[in-house]
Amino acid sequence: MAVTVLTSENFNSEVLESTKPVLVDFWAAWCGPCRMLSPIVDEIAEETDAFKVCKLNVDDEMALAGKYNIMSIPTLLVFKDGQVVNRSLGVISKEEILQLVK
Repeated sequence: MAVTVLTSENFNSEVLESTKPVLVDFWAAWCGPCRMLSPIVDEIAEETDAFKVCKLNVDDEMALAGKYNIMSIPTLLVFKDGQVVNRSLGVISKEEILQLVK
């Protein structure tokens, strides 16, 4: 599956109402570590349909980033049944990302 780009308009339907777990990458274009993590997140999205993979640009969606207490990026959040069940800060490996979602 392709990565879903999140906005305030589609966040509820794509993340909170999802029947599958959702991995959300909070990022920004100017963030070097975000650019390092992004290809890993994209690769995971192409390889699985067990969970959704989404990205949220914190510069474009400051209110959502604030709602989820995103203080540093990149931050990965895992949602299940509309609730945050796991969180990771900084660049991590593909294996570590997959463990977050399990």
